[in-house]
Formats: sequence, C-alpha cells, structure tokens
Amino acid sequence: MTEMDYYEVLEVSRDCTGAELKKAYRKLALKYHPDRNPDDKEAEEKFKIINEAYQILSDDEKRAVYDRYGKAGLEGQGMGGGFGSANMDDIMDIFNSMFGGSGGFGGGFGRSRRDPGQKYALDFEIELPLQFNEAVFGCEKKIDITYKTYCRDCEGTGAKDAKLSTCDYCGGQGQVVMRQGFMTFAQECPKCHGVGKKIEQKCPTCKGKGYENKEDTVTIKVPAGVDSGNRLRVQGYGNEARNGQRGDLYLTFYVEEDEHFIRNGNDVYIEVPVFFTQAILGATITIPALQGELELELKQGTKDKEQFIFDNEGIPDVHSGRKGRLIAQIKMILPKKINEEQKELLEKLQESYGVESHPHKSTFESAFDRIKSWFKN
Repeated sequence: MTEMDYYEVLEVSRDCTGAELKKAYRKLALKYHPDRNPDDKEAEEKFKIINEAYQILSDDEKRAVYDRYGKAGLEGQGMGGGFGSANMDDIMDIFNSMFGGSGGFGGGFGRSRRDPGQKYALDFEIELPLQFNEAVFGCEKKIDITYKTYCRDCEGTGAKDAKLSTCDYCGGQGQVVMRQGFMTFAQECPKCHGVGKKIEQKCPTCKGKGYENKEDTVTIKVPAGVDSGNRLRVQGYGNEARNGQRGDLYLTFYVEEDEHFIRNGNDVYIEVPVFFTQAILGATITIPALQGELELELKQGTKDKEQFIFDNEGIPDVHSGRKGRLIAQIKMILPKKINEEQKELLEKLQESYGVESHPHKSTFESAFDRIKSWFKN
C-alpha cells in the first residue's frame, strides 16, 4: 500500500515556508470541516488527514524527522497525540474565521469578536490603482465607496418586524460542542452564528440580509513611495454597526507600470539606448530621472548592458523617506543597414586594428589543432 505524503495532502511543496503551510492548511480545513459538510464521511476523513499532516509539518522537529525517515520515523514521537500550542492557535484562528469570530477582512484587522447579531464585518478592503508617479511622489485621492449599514426596518436582524425564533441547531445557546481528538471545546453555532435565534420570515426591505448599501466619498493622502501590495487603513470609513459605529476601510494599492522606469523596491531602472560609436568613443548624454535630468558620462569602450548607478535618485522609502538608487543600463544599438561609404570606412577601421580585429582566430587556434589531432590516429 502506498503511504500518503503529508506535503501532497496539504498541496504544498517540500520546501514550503511556515506561512505557506498555514495558508494551505487553513484553506483545506475550511473546505472539508464537518460543519460545512454534514453527513459527508469522505469530507470528515479528509479533514482528519489534513489535521494529521499539519500537526507533523508545523512542528519543526517532527518535520525534520519526517523529511528524513518518512512516517515510520515518527513512531514513538507522539504522532497523533494532540496539538501543540502553535497548532491550537491555528485551529482556533480557522474556527474564528469560519464562524464569524473575528471582525474585519481575512480575520486580520485586529478587531475583537463582533456582536453575534452583526451580519457583516465592519472592516472591508478595496483595491486602489495608482499611476507610477502618484505612487512615487504621493498624492491626494478622492474615492467613491459603497458601504453596508444595518436595515432600519428589521433592526439589522434580517427578520420581518425583527421577529426571531430560537435556533433549533444549538437550542438558543449560540454555541455547539466540538470534539478534536481527545479534546472538547465549545464553538460558535454555524447555523445562527452565535445569535441563538433564526429567521422565520425574511425582511421585505433587505431580503433577509440585515443590511442596505450606502454611498460615501473619502479623501485620502497617499504617502510617497507606496508600492503594489502596500495597504493603508482609513479609520471610520468601513461598514456601519447597529450602534452607529463605523469600522475601517483598508486600501490595497496597485501601482501601474511606467513606460521608461522599472521599479525594484526603492530602486528604479532605466534602459539607455546608445549607438555603438558613442560606446566606442565615449560621450556625455542626458537621461531622464525621477526629479528631472541627469548627465551620464560614457567612458570609451562602454559595454552593452553596463550599468551606471546614481545614489539617492530612486524612490523614497514609504517609512523612512530614504531614497533608493537610479540604475541606468546601457542598450547597445547597432546600425540596421549601411551604405557603401560607411562600409568602406568600417573596413578601413577594422584593418587598422590588425589581429585585434579578428579575436576569434587567436581564441580558436588551439581548438582547431586539437580537433585535427583527434583524426590523425
């Protein structure tokens, strides 16, 4: 019988990081959790295997043993003997996000457990595109947003006239008892999400959602140096709770590419086209920079792809304000066609260099001799 591979179970590579491992576990545990797959024995078995795999691979010592000796090497190592503190933190984090236990996007905005009767998270996130120059120098943006506010007709319950009945899944307790191996602990009811009540008739105004959408406009200051993936918190512009309090808006930036400048962290690259005669003879040329212009001194014999570095001409760090570098990289340009006069001049130039103009001859001379010797015998 083929032994299952824990890495394949969690759908990760063998060199995955702890963060990648946790992300994969979280995704699969949410997918196959018994409460999301009632009466599904296959999903229940899959859930057990996923927990077993994560228990081993999230423990550095057990993972090292498993990588070297496989599952057999873990016998006597306490495999299946419960979760450590780090594993339990991950388990609780997943259950919280599954049952609505953490306010905010992705369970990571730092809010405490929300009111069980609150049907939506108070924090939400949107992507904000920025032009290259807006990200580099900072800017002020006016953004139109749509946020949620509780339905006044049903007081945010989603029930007609705000009338709710007792949840028959948890008996009105708002919690159910969960078992994980030898451990038993209470979790928020997946049916009523901790409210202990259920809707008999949906509110005709909000169709049972418990909220309505509203429009708003927010003006923000984008700091200089932000990059794609950076996130900005805007307090008080999230969704509205039943007590009138609003959560926070999170903006994730997406920076558009520039036609000439290529960003790498706080450094910025620019490709400088140089005609071959300029590279041979040397020249002083003017190139664009983020703050205007720079003089680039080409020495005689400049090579293709050679780089010239200008300190403090890059992008400011979004936290410290310290600027990166501007890196100018040479792109050698050769003539696409030449006339007779140009050809004659180039031939004279080549002859003037003598043997130096035929470097392949001296390089391959010994190689030719060796090859000939192979066939003498």
